[in-house]
Amino acid sequence: MDRRRNPFAPGAGSPPPELAGRADLIERASVALDRVRAGRAARSVILYGLRGVGKTVLLTTIWNRAEDDGMIVVALEAPEGRSLPGILVPALRASLLRLDRIKRATAGVTRALRALAGFAKLKVRYDDIEVAIDVEPEPGLADSGDLDADLADLMIAVGEAARERETAVVLAIDELQYVPERELAALIAAIHRAAQRQLPVTLIAAGLPQLLGQMGDAKSYAERLFEFVAIGALDPEAAAAAIRLPIEREEEAIDDAAIDAIVADTEGYPYFIQEWGKHSWDVAEASPISSDDVAAARILALAELDASFFRVRFDRLTPKEKRYLRAMARLGPGPHRSGDVAQAMDAPVSSLAPTRNSLIAKGMLFSPSHGDTAFTVPLFDAYMRRVMPE
Repeated sequence: MDRRRNPFAPGAGSPPPELAGRADLIERASVALDRVRAGRAARSVILYGLRGVGKTVLLTTIWNRAEDDGMIVVALEAPEGRSLPGILVPALRASLLRLDRIKRATAGVTRALRALAGFAKLKVRYDDIEVAIDVEPEPGLADSGDLDADLADLMIAVGEAARERETAVVLAIDELQYVPERELAALIAAIHRAAQRQLPVTLIAAGLPQLLGQMGDAKSYAERLFEFVAIGALDPEAAAAAIRLPIEREEEAIDDAAIDAIVADTEGYPYFIQEWGKHSWDVAEASPISSDDVAAARILALAELDASFFRVRFDRLTPKEKRYLRAMARLGPGPHRSGDVAQAMDAPVSSLAPTRNSLIAKGMLFSPSHGDTAFTVPLFDAYMRRVMPE
C-alpha cells in the first residue's frame, strides 16, 4: 500500500478523515450558536470526556462552522499554570480588532476595546497578562480590580459590540478543567450576565470528566446555564465507518474481520482508531487490508502509543504517583474504590489522599462518583502494566 496515500491522521486534535458518529452533536451546537446570534435563548455547550475521544476535534469543527457563518471566535487553550485573564486578554483583543474591521469603527466595538483596556489592569493581580491595549480605558468600566465584576462588564461590552455588528462572539476554550475554580466561577457568572441580557456571547468548551464537578462547585447554577455533553467512544457502527470510509475513498478495501479486530483493539476510541488505521495501511502489502495486517499493526500501534501518547503523561508523574497508578492498573480498567487501591498498596487511605488529589489535578484521574477513581486516559491500565511489570 502506498504510504503517501495513507488517509489516517493520528495526532493531538488532528481532524480525522471521517468524523463518524458526531453529526447530531455538531448540528445541536450549531443550532445553539445561531440562536445566540439571533438574540434567542440557548445554553452554552460543554463537551467532556476522556483523553482521545475527539473533544478538541469537535470543538474545532464547531468553531470553524461558527467562523464560516461570520461569527467571531475567541479560541483559547487553558494550560496549566496560566490564569484565565492571562490567556483571555490577548485573544479577545485580536478578536475585537477583527470585529472592528468588519465595518468602520463604531461605538460598540470602541467601548469593548476600552473595557478590555480597563480589564487589563488586573495585571496587578495576574502578572501573566502580557499585551498592550492601544486605546484609553473608560473610567469605571471593567477596571475595579475585582475579577467577577470586571469580567462581567467586559462580556457585556463585548456582547453589545457583537449585537451592533449583527453577529456573535463565541469563547471556545479547550482544557477548561485547568482554569482555577475562582476564575472559573467568574467566567460562569460573566456568561450568565450576558445571557440574562440576551447578548450574543456564548461559550463552547471542552475538558476532562472532572469538569462537571468543578463547574458545579464554582457556581451552583452551572448545570442550568450549560448543556453538558458527554463525549465517549464511538459505537461499533460509527467506529467501523471511521475505518472503512477513508480507505474506500482511496479506492482500496479492508476485510470485515480486519475492521472488527480494529474496533475490538481500540474499544472505539477515535484517537486509537487513527493509530490502528495508519499502521494497518502501512503494513499491508496490498488491498484489501486483512486481519493478519491488523495483528502486525497492533504491535506497531502500541509501540507508538507507548512512546508518545502514554509516555508523555507517565513522565510527568512522581514515583509515588506512578506506584498509585500501577496499583490501580493491577485492579483493571476501573473505576476503583479508593479503599481498594489503598489495600493494593498496603497503605492507609488517608495517607494516599494527597497523591490521588495530585493525580486528579494533573488530569490523570477523575472521580466518577464519591470514593471512586478512574483513569482519564483510555487503556492506560494496560500501559502501566507494560511499563511497570510486576
